[in-house]
Amino acid sequence: MPDAFFQSNKNRKRKRSTSGGDGPSSSKKPARGAAPGRGRGGSSGRGAAGRGRGGRTAAAPKRSARDEELSDATDGAGSDLDELDLRAPDVDPAAYESGEEDADETPAEKRLRLAKLYLEGVKEGLGLAEGEFDAAEIDRELISARLKQDVLENAGKVHLFVADTYDLADPPTLRTRGHRFAATSAVASEDARWLYTSGKDGCIIKWDLSTGKKVHQFFKVRAPKDSGKGKGKAKAEPAGELRGHTDEIWALALSPDGKLLASGGKDRRIGVWDVEKNEWVKGFTGHRDSISALSFRKAPAATNTPIQLYSGSFDRTLKIHDLSVMGYIETLFGHQAPVLNIDSLIKETAVSVGGRDKTVRYWKVPDESQLVFRGGNKTGWEDALEGGNLDDEMEVEGARKKPGKTTEKFIEGSIECCTMLDETTFVSGGDSGSISLWSTQKKKPIFTQPLAHGMDEAQVDTEDMKTVRKPRWVTALGCLRYSDMFASGSWDGTIRIWKLDAKLKSFALVGSVPAPGVVNSLQFVAAPRSEVAAFGWAQRDADAAAAPARAARATEPRAVLLVAGVGTEMRLGRWVQRKGEGVLNGALVVALYPRTSAS
Repeated sequence: MPDAFFQSNKNRKRKRSTSGGDGPSSSKKPARGAAPGRGRGGSSGRGAAGRGRGGRTAAAPKRSARDEELSDATDGAGSDLDELDLRAPDVDPAAYESGEEDADETPAEKRLRLAKLYLEGVKEGLGLAEGEFDAAEIDRELISARLKQDVLENAGKVHLFVADTYDLADPPTLRTRGHRFAATSAVASEDARWLYTSGKDGCIIKWDLSTGKKVHQFFKVRAPKDSGKGKGKAKAEPAGELRGHTDEIWALALSPDGKLLASGGKDRRIGVWDVEKNEWVKGFTGHRDSISALSFRKAPAATNTPIQLYSGSFDRTLKIHDLSVMGYIETLFGHQAPVLNIDSLIKETAVSVGGRDKTVRYWKVPDESQLVFRGGNKTGWEDALEGGNLDDEMEVEGARKKPGKTTEKFIEGSIECCTMLDETTFVSGGDSGSISLWSTQKKKPIFTQPLAHGMDEAQVDTEDMKTVRKPRWVTALGCLRYSDMFASGSWDGTIRIWKLDAKLKSFALVGSVPAPGVVNSLQFVAAPRSEVAAFGWAQRDADAAAAPARAARATEPRAVLLVAGVGTEMRLGRWVQRKGEGVLNGALVVALYPRTSAS
Protein backbone atom coordinates (compact mmCIF):
# COMPACT_ATOMS: atom_id res chain seq x y z
CA MET A 1 0.00 0.00 0.00
CA PRO A 2 2.69 2.54 0.75
CA ASP A 3 4.54 1.74 -2.51
CA ALA A 4 1.36 2.22 -4.54
CA PHE A 5 0.65 5.49 -2.80
CA PHE A 6 4.09 6.94 -3.51
CA GLN A 7 3.98 5.74 -7.12
CA SER A 8 0.61 7.42 -7.76
CA ASN A 9 1.84 10.56 -6.07
CA LYS A 10 4.83 10.66 -8.41
CA ASN A 11 2.58 10.16 -11.45
CA ARG A 12 0.36 13.05 -10.38
CA LYS A 13 3.40 15.30 -10.05
CA ARG A 14 4.69 14.28 -13.48
CA LYS A 15 1.34 15.05 -15.14
CA ARG A 16 1.09 18.41 -13.40
CA SER A 17 4.60 19.40 -14.48
CA THR A 18 3.98 18.54 -18.15
CA SER A 19 0.52 20.03 -18.48
CA GLY A 20 0.41 22.77 -15.85
CA GLY A 21 2.98 25.11 -17.43
CA ASP A 22 5.55 24.96 -14.63
CA GLY A 23 8.46 25.07 -17.08
CA PRO A 24 11.41 27.43 -17.07
CA SER A 25 9.26 30.26 -18.44
CA SER A 26 6.64 29.89 -15.76
CA SER A 27 6.38 32.58 -13.10
CA LYS A 28 5.49 30.08 -10.39
CA LYS A 29 8.06 29.62 -7.65
CA PRO A 30 9.52 26.16 -7.04
CA ALA A 31 8.19 24.26 -4.09
CA ARG A 32 9.93 24.70 -0.78
CA GLY A 33 12.89 22.41 -0.54
CA ALA A 34 13.41 22.22 -4.32
CA ALA A 35 16.68 23.41 -5.75
CA PRO A 36 16.04 26.11 -8.38
CA GLY A 37 16.75 25.26 -12.01
CA ARG A 38 16.91 21.49 -11.46
CA GLY A 39 14.97 19.23 -13.87
CA ARG A 40 11.91 20.09 -15.90
CA GLY A 41 9.39 22.33 -14.26
CA GLY A 42 11.81 23.51 -11.60
CA SER A 43 11.37 20.43 -9.36
CA SER A 44 14.50 18.75 -8.14
CA GLY A 45 15.79 15.33 -8.84
CA ARG A 46 18.53 13.76 -6.79
CA GLY A 47 19.87 17.09 -5.54
CA ALA A 48 21.46 17.61 -2.23
CA ALA A 49 18.29 19.15 -0.91
CA GLY A 50 15.77 17.43 -3.18
CA ARG A 51 13.66 14.34 -2.52
CA GLY A 52 15.34 11.00 -3.11
CA ARG A 53 13.79 7.58 -3.61
CA GLY A 54 11.04 6.66 -1.26
CA GLY A 55 10.29 10.34 -0.55
CA ARG A 56 13.04 10.74 2.02
CA THR A 57 14.76 14.07 2.34
CA ALA A 58 18.49 13.93 1.72
CA ALA A 59 20.56 15.45 4.54
CA ALA A 60 22.17 18.74 3.51
CA PRO A 61 25.86 19.12 4.26
CA LYS A 62 26.53 21.14 7.38
CA ARG A 63 27.51 24.71 6.51
CA SER A 64 29.86 26.68 8.69
CA ALA A 65 28.90 29.95 10.29
CA ARG A 66 31.55 31.68 8.19
CA ASP A 67 29.92 30.50 4.96
CA GLU A 68 26.53 31.76 6.11
CA GLU A 69 27.99 35.14 6.95
CA LEU A 70 29.62 35.56 3.55
CA SER A 71 26.63 34.40 1.51
CA ASP A 72 25.10 37.32 -0.36
CA ALA A 73 22.48 35.34 -2.32
CA THR A 74 19.62 33.36 -0.79
CA ASP A 75 20.01 29.64 -1.34
CA GLY A 76 16.69 27.89 -1.69
CA ALA A 77 18.11 24.51 -0.85
CA GLY A 78 15.63 23.08 1.64
CA SER A 79 17.46 24.19 4.76
CA ASP A 80 15.28 25.38 7.59
CA LEU A 81 16.00 28.82 9.07
CA ASP A 82 15.76 27.32 12.53
CA GLU A 83 18.75 25.11 11.76
CA LEU A 84 21.07 27.99 10.74
CA ASP A 85 23.73 29.15 13.15
CA LEU A 86 23.46 32.93 12.98
CA ARG A 87 25.91 33.61 15.77
CA ALA A 88 29.09 35.53 15.04
CA PRO A 89 32.13 33.29 14.56
CA ASP A 90 34.52 32.92 17.42
CA VAL A 91 37.53 35.10 16.67
CA ASP A 92 40.43 36.37 18.63
CA PRO A 93 39.64 39.92 19.92
CA ALA A 94 43.30 40.82 19.61
CA ALA A 95 43.00 40.41 15.84
CA TYR A 96 40.81 43.51 15.65
CA GLU A 97 43.16 45.72 17.61
CA SER A 98 45.66 45.81 14.77
CA GLY A 99 45.24 47.49 11.43
CA GLU A 100 47.19 44.74 9.67
CA GLU A 101 45.46 42.30 7.34
CA ASP A 102 45.44 38.56 7.94
CA ALA A 103 45.97 36.15 5.07
CA ASP A 104 43.10 33.95 6.29
CA GLU A 105 40.79 36.88 7.01
CA THR A 106 37.42 36.72 5.28
CA PRO A 107 35.74 39.81 3.79
CA ALA A 108 33.20 39.86 6.62
CA GLU A 109 35.92 39.74 9.23
CA LYS A 110 37.78 42.52 7.45
CA ARG A 111 34.68 44.73 7.45
CA LEU A 112 34.16 44.07 11.13
CA ARG A 113 37.81 44.84 11.93
CA LEU A 114 37.79 48.12 9.94
CA ALA A 115 34.49 49.18 11.51
CA LYS A 116 35.89 48.58 14.97
CA LEU A 117 39.04 50.54 14.16
CA TYR A 118 36.94 53.39 12.79
CA LEU A 119 34.81 53.58 15.93
CA GLU A 120 37.91 53.53 18.10
CA GLY A 121 39.27 56.41 16.02
CA VAL A 122 36.03 58.35 16.47
CA LYS A 123 36.14 57.83 20.24
CA GLU A 124 39.75 58.90 20.38
CA GLY A 125 39.06 61.99 18.28
CA LEU A 126 36.16 62.98 20.52
CA GLY A 127 38.26 62.48 23.62
CA LEU A 128 35.79 60.12 25.29
CA ALA A 129 36.92 58.72 28.62
CA GLU A 130 35.59 55.59 30.29
CA GLY A 131 33.83 56.11 33.58
CA GLU A 132 33.75 59.89 33.29
CA PHE A 133 30.49 61.07 34.87
CA ASP A 134 28.92 57.75 33.86
CA ALA A 135 28.95 59.11 30.33
CA ALA A 136 27.84 56.04 28.35
CA GLU A 137 24.67 57.70 27.07
CA ILE A 138 26.53 60.95 26.37
CA ASP A 139 29.21 59.05 24.46
CA ARG A 140 26.58 57.35 22.34
CA GLU A 141 25.06 60.72 21.43
CA LEU A 142 28.45 62.15 20.51
CA ILE A 143 29.37 59.11 18.43
CA SER A 144 25.97 59.22 16.70
CA ALA A 145 26.43 62.90 15.86
CA ARG A 146 29.96 62.23 14.58
CA LEU A 147 28.85 59.29 12.42
CA LYS A 148 26.03 61.37 10.95
CA GLN A 149 28.49 64.14 10.16
CA ASP A 150 30.87 61.67 8.47
CA VAL A 151 28.05 60.33 6.31
CA LEU A 152 27.13 63.84 5.18
CA GLU A 153 30.77 64.69 4.47
CA ASN A 154 31.16 61.56 2.37
CA ALA A 155 28.10 62.69 0.42
CA GLY A 156 30.16 65.79 -0.42
CA LYS A 157 27.45 68.43 0.14
CA VAL A 158 27.15 71.54 2.29
CA HIS A 159 25.19 70.51 5.38
CA LEU A 160 26.40 72.77 8.21
CA PHE A 161 24.45 76.04 8.24
CA VAL A 162 26.19 77.69 11.17
CA ALA A 163 27.39 81.09 9.95
CA ASP A 164 24.74 82.94 11.96
CA THR A 165 25.50 81.09 15.19
CA TYR A 166 29.00 82.47 15.86
CA ASP A 167 29.70 85.56 17.90
CA LEU A 168 31.88 87.94 15.86
CA ALA A 169 31.81 90.78 18.38
CA ASP A 170 35.26 91.19 19.94
CA PRO A 171 36.44 87.55 19.68
CA PRO A 172 39.61 86.52 21.56
CA THR A 173 42.69 86.59 19.34
CA LEU A 174 46.30 85.41 19.39
CA ARG A 175 49.09 87.15 17.47
CA THR A 176 52.44 85.48 16.85
CA ARG A 177 55.58 87.14 15.61
CA GLY A 178 58.94 85.62 14.84
CA HIS A 179 59.69 86.06 11.14
CA ARG A 180 62.15 88.69 10.01
CA PHE A 181 60.34 89.20 6.69
CA ALA A 182 56.74 88.87 5.55
CA ALA A 183 54.81 85.82 6.76
CA THR A 184 53.42 83.91 3.78
CA SER A 185 51.33 81.08 5.26
CA ALA A 186 49.91 79.76 8.54
CA VAL A 187 48.28 76.37 9.15
CA ALA A 188 46.97 74.70 12.32
CA SER A 189 46.51 71.01 13.09
CA GLU A 190 42.99 69.59 13.09
CA ASP A 191 43.18 68.89 16.83
CA ALA A 192 43.88 72.61 17.47
CA ARG A 193 47.15 71.84 19.21
CA TRP A 194 49.94 73.09 16.93
CA LEU A 195 50.39 76.05 14.61
CA TYR A 196 52.96 76.40 11.81
CA THR A 197 53.98 79.61 10.06
CA SER A 198 56.34 80.27 7.15
CA GLY A 199 57.96 83.42 5.83
CA LYS A 200 60.13 84.96 3.19
CA ASP A 201 63.08 84.50 5.52
CA GLY A 202 63.04 80.79 4.57
CA CYS A 203 62.09 79.63 8.09
CA ILE A 204 59.19 77.58 9.47
CA ILE A 205 58.14 78.09 13.10
CA LYS A 206 56.12 75.65 15.20
CA TRP A 207 53.85 77.15 17.88
CA ASP A 208 51.86 75.76 20.79
CA LEU A 209 48.31 77.01 20.22
CA SER A 210 47.27 76.63 23.85
CA THR A 211 49.91 79.08 25.06
CA GLY A 212 50.99 80.95 21.93
CA LYS A 213 54.67 80.16 22.60
CA LYS A 214 57.29 79.07 20.07
CA VAL A 215 58.17 75.38 20.26
CA HIS A 216 60.63 74.81 17.42
CA GLN A 217 62.04 76.57 14.38
CA PHE A 218 63.14 75.00 11.11
CA PHE A 219 65.85 77.30 9.83
CA LYS A 220 66.81 78.16 6.30
CA VAL A 221 69.83 76.22 5.03
CA ARG A 222 72.63 77.65 2.97
CA ALA A 223 72.91 76.34 -0.57
CA PRO A 224 76.39 74.94 -1.36
CA LYS A 225 78.47 76.79 -3.92
CA ASP A 226 81.05 75.60 -6.39
CA SER A 227 84.60 75.93 -5.11
CA GLY A 228 87.76 76.08 -7.15
CA LYS A 229 88.30 76.70 -10.83
CA GLY A 230 88.89 74.65 -13.90
CA LYS A 231 88.17 71.01 -14.47
CA GLY A 232 88.96 69.97 -10.93
CA LYS A 233 86.44 72.22 -9.17
CA ALA A 234 84.16 70.60 -6.62
CA LYS A 235 80.59 69.94 -7.64
CA ALA A 236 77.72 71.51 -5.73
CA GLU A 237 75.66 69.22 -3.55
CA PRO A 238 72.45 68.15 -5.34
CA ALA A 239 69.48 70.22 -4.18
CA GLY A 240 67.50 67.07 -3.39
CA GLU A 241 69.99 66.14 -0.65
CA LEU A 242 69.69 69.41 1.25
CA ARG A 243 67.72 68.98 4.47
CA GLY A 244 65.76 72.22 4.32
CA HIS A 245 64.88 75.18 2.13
CA THR A 246 67.38 77.58 0.65
CA ASP A 247 65.05 80.45 -0.26
CA GLU A 248 61.68 82.01 0.47
CA ILE A 249 58.86 79.67 1.56
CA TRP A 250 55.52 80.52 -0.02
CA ALA A 251 53.15 77.70 0.92
CA LEU A 252 52.45 75.24 3.75
CA ALA A 253 50.09 72.27 4.06
CA LEU A 254 49.48 69.87 6.95
CA SER A 255 48.41 66.24 6.50
CA PRO A 256 44.99 65.23 7.91
CA ASP A 257 46.59 63.23 10.72
CA GLY A 258 48.84 66.18 11.60
CA LYS A 259 52.07 64.17 11.36
CA LEU A 260 53.52 65.51 8.09
CA LEU A 261 54.07 69.11 7.06
CA ALA A 262 54.67 70.01 3.41
CA SER A 263 56.38 73.24 2.40
CA GLY A 264 57.33 74.83 -0.89
CA GLY A 265 58.71 78.05 -2.24
CA LYS A 266 61.20 79.83 -4.38
CA ASP A 267 63.85 77.07 -4.35
CA ARG A 268 61.60 74.83 -6.53
CA ARG A 269 61.46 72.06 -3.94
CA ILE A 270 58.66 70.46 -1.96
CA GLY A 271 59.85 69.73 1.55
CA VAL A 272 58.27 67.07 3.77
CA TRP A 273 58.76 67.35 7.54
CA ASP A 274 57.99 64.96 10.39
CA VAL A 275 56.53 67.42 12.88
CA GLU A 276 56.42 64.88 15.70
CA LYS A 277 60.20 64.42 15.54
CA ASN A 278 60.82 67.91 14.11
CA GLU A 279 62.91 66.41 11.31
CA TRP A 280 63.28 66.74 7.55
CA VAL A 281 61.97 63.64 5.78
CA LYS A 282 62.29 64.15 2.03
CA GLY A 283 62.53 66.73 -0.72
CA PHE A 284 60.80 66.46 -4.12
CA THR A 285 62.41 68.29 -7.03
CA GLY A 286 60.02 67.51 -9.89
CA HIS A 287 58.83 71.06 -10.54
CA ARG A 288 60.92 73.26 -12.82
CA ASP A 289 59.94 76.56 -11.18
CA SER A 290 58.89 78.00 -7.83
CA ILE A 291 56.31 76.15 -5.72
CA SER A 292 53.35 78.46 -5.14
CA ALA A 293 50.56 76.23 -3.77
CA LEU A 294 50.15 73.05 -1.69
CA SER A 295 47.12 71.09 -0.49
CA PHE A 296 46.58 67.69 1.11
CA ARG A 297 43.65 65.50 0.26
CA LYS A 298 41.40 65.64 3.34
CA ALA A 299 40.61 61.91 3.51
CA PRO A 300 40.41 60.64 7.13
CA ALA A 301 43.21 58.37 8.27
CA ALA A 302 40.69 55.69 9.33
CA THR A 303 39.81 55.03 5.68
CA ASN A 304 43.34 53.79 4.94
CA THR A 305 43.57 56.00 1.86
CA PRO A 306 46.96 57.20 0.60
CA ILE A 307 48.27 60.52 1.88
CA GLN A 308 48.00 62.51 -1.35
CA LEU A 309 49.61 65.90 -1.75
CA TYR A 310 48.75 68.32 -4.57
CA SER A 311 51.32 70.95 -5.55
CA GLY A 312 51.15 73.88 -7.94
CA SER A 313 54.03 75.74 -9.49
CA PHE A 314 55.06 78.64 -11.64
CA ASP A 315 55.89 76.02 -14.30
CA ARG A 316 52.07 75.92 -14.92
CA THR A 317 51.64 72.30 -13.77
CA LEU A 318 50.17 70.44 -10.84
CA LYS A 319 51.81 67.34 -9.41
CA ILE A 320 50.45 64.63 -7.15
CA HIS A 321 52.61 62.81 -4.61
CA ASP A 322 51.79 59.87 -2.36
CA LEU A 323 53.45 60.56 0.98
CA SER A 324 52.47 57.14 2.31
CA VAL A 325 55.35 55.78 0.24
CA MET A 326 57.10 59.12 -0.42
CA GLY A 327 56.62 58.73 -4.16
CA TYR A 328 55.54 60.75 -7.17
CA ILE A 329 52.26 59.82 -8.89
CA GLU A 330 51.53 62.05 -11.88
CA THR A 331 51.54 65.54 -13.40
CA LEU A 332 48.44 67.50 -14.41
CA PHE A 333 48.66 69.88 -17.37
CA GLY A 334 46.25 72.56 -18.50
CA HIS A 335 47.00 75.96 -16.98
CA GLN A 336 48.54 78.55 -19.27
CA ALA A 337 50.01 80.67 -16.46
CA PRO A 338 51.54 80.04 -13.01
CA VAL A 339 49.30 78.08 -10.65
CA LEU A 340 48.68 80.35 -7.65
CA ASN A 341 46.38 78.35 -5.37
CA ILE A 342 45.01 74.81 -4.86
CA ASP A 343 42.35 73.32 -2.62
CA SER A 344 40.99 69.79 -2.17
CA LEU A 345 38.61 67.78 0.01
CA ILE A 346 37.95 64.09 0.68
CA LYS A 347 37.44 62.81 -2.86
CA GLU A 348 40.13 62.59 -5.54
CA THR A 349 39.33 66.01 -6.93
CA ALA A 350 41.01 69.40 -6.65
CA VAL A 351 40.41 73.02 -7.63
CA SER A 352 43.22 75.29 -8.83
CA VAL A 353 43.51 78.83 -10.16
CA GLY A 354 45.90 79.89 -12.88
CA GLY A 355 46.43 83.57 -12.16
CA ARG A 356 46.79 85.42 -15.45
CA ASP A 357 45.15 82.70 -17.55
CA LYS A 358 41.90 83.71 -15.74
CA THR A 359 40.70 80.15 -15.27
CA VAL A 360 39.58 78.00 -12.37
CA ARG A 361 40.09 74.30 -13.09
CA TYR A 362 38.30 71.41 -11.43
CA TRP A 363 40.41 68.27 -11.66
CA LYS A 364 38.88 64.78 -11.70
CA VAL A 365 41.96 62.73 -11.00
CA PRO A 366 40.53 59.17 -11.44
CA ASP A 367 38.89 60.18 -14.75
CA GLU A 368 42.02 62.03 -15.95
CA SER A 369 39.84 64.97 -16.93
CA GLN A 370 39.29 68.60 -15.95
CA LEU A 371 36.52 71.19 -16.06
CA VAL A 372 37.58 74.71 -17.08
CA PHE A 373 35.77 77.74 -15.65
CA ARG A 374 36.71 81.05 -17.18
CA GLY A 375 36.67 84.18 -15.05
CA GLY A 376 37.45 87.68 -16.16
CA ASN A 377 34.83 90.06 -14.85
CA LYS A 378 35.71 93.43 -16.23
CA THR A 379 37.18 96.31 -14.21
CA GLY A 380 38.55 99.21 -16.15
CA TRP A 381 40.89 100.68 -13.63
CA GLU A 382 43.89 99.78 -15.84
CA ASP A 383 42.28 101.69 -18.70
CA ALA A 384 41.62 104.59 -16.35
CA LEU A 385 45.36 105.06 -15.92
CA GLU A 386 45.61 105.56 -19.68
CA GLY A 387 43.23 108.48 -19.86
CA GLY A 388 39.87 107.33 -18.59
CA ASN A 389 37.70 109.29 -16.19
CA LEU A 390 39.21 108.54 -12.78
CA ASP A 391 36.43 110.26 -10.86
CA ASP A 392 33.64 108.04 -12.17
CA GLU A 393 32.38 105.38 -9.79
CA MET A 394 32.97 101.81 -10.93
CA GLU A 395 29.90 99.64 -11.17
CA VAL A 396 29.18 96.03 -11.91
CA GLU A 397 28.80 95.09 -15.53
CA GLY A 398 25.12 94.93 -16.40
CA ALA A 399 24.04 97.33 -13.66
CA ARG A 400 21.82 100.28 -14.50
CA LYS A 401 23.69 103.36 -15.51
CA LYS A 402 23.20 106.23 -13.07
CA PRO A 403 22.55 109.71 -14.42
CA GLY A 404 25.74 111.67 -14.92
CA LYS A 405 28.03 108.69 -14.31
CA THR A 406 29.85 106.33 -16.61
CA THR A 407 29.56 102.61 -16.07
CA GLU A 408 33.04 101.08 -15.75
CA LYS A 409 33.55 97.43 -16.53
CA PHE A 410 35.39 95.19 -14.08
CA ILE A 411 38.23 93.33 -15.79
CA GLU A 412 39.69 90.52 -13.74
CA GLY A 413 43.32 90.37 -14.77
CA SER A 414 44.29 87.53 -12.43
CA ILE A 415 42.47 84.95 -10.29
CA GLU A 416 44.54 84.70 -7.12
CA CYS A 417 42.88 82.25 -4.72
CA CYS A 418 40.16 79.63 -4.28
CA THR A 419 38.57 77.37 -1.67
CA MET A 420 36.19 74.38 -1.87
CA LEU A 421 32.97 74.59 0.14
CA ASP A 422 31.98 71.05 -0.81
CA GLU A 423 32.82 68.59 -3.56
CA THR A 424 30.95 70.53 -6.25
CA THR A 425 30.84 74.12 -4.94
CA PHE A 426 33.78 76.52 -4.63
CA VAL A 427 34.62 80.22 -4.60
CA SER A 428 37.43 82.24 -6.17
CA GLY A 429 38.84 85.73 -5.80
CA GLY A 430 41.15 87.92 -7.83
CA ASP A 431 42.70 91.31 -8.49
CA SER A 432 39.38 92.87 -9.46
CA GLY A 433 38.28 92.61 -5.83
CA SER A 434 35.42 90.27 -6.77
CA ILE A 435 34.52 86.95 -5.15
CA SER A 436 32.75 84.47 -7.44
CA LEU A 437 30.67 81.46 -6.44
CA TRP A 438 30.98 78.46 -8.78
CA SER A 439 29.32 75.09 -9.24
CA THR A 440 30.49 72.18 -11.36
CA GLN A 441 27.05 72.21 -12.98
CA LYS A 442 27.50 75.63 -14.61
CA LYS A 443 30.27 77.22 -16.64
CA LYS A 444 29.61 80.75 -15.43
CA PRO A 445 29.66 82.01 -11.84
CA ILE A 446 26.42 81.49 -9.93
CA PHE A 447 26.97 84.72 -8.05
CA THR A 448 29.67 87.43 -7.99
CA GLN A 449 30.26 89.92 -5.20
CA PRO A 450 32.13 92.96 -6.56
CA LEU A 451 34.46 95.09 -4.44
CA ALA A 452 34.48 92.57 -1.61
CA HIS A 453 37.10 94.62 0.26
CA GLY A 454 36.36 98.04 -1.11
CA MET A 455 38.47 100.47 -3.12
CA ASP A 456 42.06 101.46 -2.57
CA GLU A 457 43.34 104.95 -3.25
CA ALA A 458 46.86 105.53 -4.53
CA GLN A 459 48.72 108.64 -5.60
CA VAL A 460 49.93 108.60 -9.20
CA ASP A 461 53.14 110.52 -9.86
CA THR A 462 51.89 112.76 -12.66
CA GLU A 463 51.86 116.49 -13.25
CA ASP A 464 48.65 117.06 -11.34
CA MET A 465 49.19 114.17 -8.82
CA LYS A 466 45.84 112.53 -9.37
CA THR A 467 44.44 109.94 -6.97
CA VAL A 468 43.70 106.57 -8.56
CA ARG A 469 41.00 104.42 -7.00
CA LYS A 470 41.26 100.71 -7.71
CA PRO A 471 39.76 97.58 -6.13
CA ARG A 472 41.68 95.83 -3.38
CA TRP A 473 42.70 92.34 -4.42
CA VAL A 474 41.22 89.30 -2.73
CA THR A 475 44.49 87.78 -1.54
CA ALA A 476 43.21 84.76 0.42
CA LEU A 477 40.11 82.60 0.88
CA GLY A 478 39.28 79.91 3.42
CA CYS A 479 36.13 78.08 4.52
CA LEU A 480 34.74 75.88 7.24
CA ARG A 481 34.46 72.61 5.33
CA TYR A 482 30.98 71.58 4.19
CA SER A 483 29.42 74.65 5.81
CA ASP A 484 27.86 77.92 4.70
CA MET A 485 30.69 80.04 6.15
CA PHE A 486 33.84 81.25 4.45
CA ALA A 487 36.27 84.14 4.89
CA SER A 488 38.23 86.44 2.59
CA GLY A 489 41.31 88.57 3.15
CA SER A 490 43.00 91.57 1.57
CA TRP A 491 44.99 94.53 2.92
CA ASP A 492 42.11 96.70 4.15
CA GLY A 493 42.78 95.75 7.78
CA THR A 494 39.94 93.22 8.16
CA ILE A 495 39.08 89.60 7.45
CA ARG A 496 35.51 89.43 6.19
CA ILE A 497 33.16 86.55 7.04
CA TRP A 498 30.56 85.53 4.45
CA LYS A 499 27.46 83.37 4.60
CA LEU A 500 25.94 81.26 1.81
CA ASP A 501 22.21 81.19 1.39
CA ALA A 502 20.34 77.92 1.95
CA LYS A 503 20.06 77.21 -1.78
CA LEU A 504 23.77 77.92 -2.44
CA LYS A 505 22.85 80.58 -4.98
CA SER A 506 24.46 83.64 -3.38
CA PHE A 507 26.27 84.85 -0.27
CA ALA A 508 26.25 87.90 1.99
CA LEU A 509 28.52 89.57 4.52
CA VAL A 510 27.86 88.63 8.15
CA GLY A 511 30.78 90.32 9.91
CA SER A 512 34.50 91.00 10.03
CA VAL A 513 37.47 90.72 12.40
CA PRO A 514 40.47 93.08 12.54
CA ALA A 515 43.61 91.95 10.72
CA PRO A 516 46.18 94.71 10.13
CA GLY A 517 48.54 93.88 7.28
CA VAL A 518 48.30 91.81 4.12
CA VAL A 519 46.37 88.54 4.60
CA ASN A 520 48.26 85.83 2.71
CA SER A 521 46.45 82.66 3.88
CA LEU A 522 43.23 81.65 5.64
CA GLN A 523 42.12 78.43 7.33
CA PHE A 524 39.23 77.31 9.54
CA VAL A 525 39.77 74.62 12.19
CA ALA A 526 36.79 73.11 14.02
CA ALA A 527 38.18 72.43 17.48
CA PRO A 528 37.15 69.07 19.04
CA ARG A 529 34.75 69.60 21.94
CA SER A 530 35.74 72.91 23.59
CA GLU A 531 39.50 72.76 24.00
CA VAL A 532 39.60 76.33 22.72
CA ALA A 533 37.86 77.49 25.90
CA ALA A 534 40.81 76.16 27.92
CA PHE A 535 43.43 78.16 26.01
CA GLY A 536 45.11 80.77 28.15
CA TRP A 537 44.68 83.46 25.50
CA ALA A 538 41.07 82.48 24.72
CA GLN A 539 39.67 81.92 28.22
CA ARG A 540 36.05 82.98 27.98
CA ASP A 541 33.68 80.68 29.77
CA ALA A 542 34.99 78.26 32.38
CA ASP A 543 31.79 76.24 32.33
CA ALA A 544 32.09 75.63 28.58
CA ALA A 545 34.72 72.95 29.16
CA ALA A 546 32.84 71.17 31.93
CA ALA A 547 32.17 67.52 31.17
CA PRO A 548 28.45 67.48 32.20
CA ALA A 549 27.74 69.93 29.36
CA ARG A 550 28.99 67.49 26.73
CA ALA A 551 25.53 66.08 26.05
CA ALA A 552 24.06 69.54 25.46
CA ARG A 553 26.91 70.43 23.11
CA ALA A 554 26.58 67.27 21.05
CA THR A 555 24.16 68.95 18.67
CA GLU A 556 25.49 72.52 18.97
CA PRO A 557 28.05 74.14 16.64
CA ARG A 558 31.60 73.71 17.87
CA ALA A 559 34.04 76.51 18.48
CA VAL A 560 36.25 77.20 15.48
CA LEU A 561 39.63 78.79 15.00
CA LEU A 562 40.19 81.20 12.13
CA VAL A 563 43.91 81.05 11.28
CA ALA A 564 45.42 83.73 9.06
CA GLY A 565 48.96 84.26 7.82
CA VAL A 566 49.53 88.03 7.91
CA GLY A 567 52.58 89.94 6.69
CA THR A 568 53.81 93.31 5.65
CA GLU A 569 53.65 92.43 1.96
CA MET A 570 52.08 89.95 -0.45
CA ARG A 571 53.48 86.44 -0.41
CA LEU A 572 54.42 86.23 -4.11
CA GLY A 573 55.70 89.77 -4.60
CA ARG A 574 55.95 93.31 -3.30
CA TRP A 575 53.14 94.98 -5.20
CA VAL A 576 51.53 95.98 -1.91
CA GLN A 577 53.28 96.76 1.36
CA ARG A 578 51.66 97.60 4.68
CA LYS A 579 53.70 98.87 7.59
CA GLY A 580 52.63 100.56 10.77
CA GLU A 581 51.24 99.95 14.20
CA GLY A 582 49.88 96.45 14.73
CA VAL A 583 51.26 95.00 11.48
CA LEU A 584 53.28 91.88 12.34
CA ASN A 585 54.89 89.12 10.31
CA GLY A 586 53.22 86.06 11.75
CA ALA A 587 49.88 84.42 12.38
CA LEU A 588 46.58 85.80 13.58
CA VAL A 589 44.38 83.22 15.33
CA VAL A 590 40.78 84.16 16.13
CA ALA A 591 38.57 81.99 18.36
CA LEU A 592 34.91 82.06 17.27
CA TYR A 593 32.42 80.74 19.82
CA PRO A 594 28.77 79.81 19.24
CA ARG A 595 26.48 82.31 20.84
CA THR A 596 24.77 79.55 22.81
CA SER A 597 28.06 78.63 24.47
CA ALA A 598 28.99 82.21 25.20
CA SER A 599 25.70 83.05 26.84
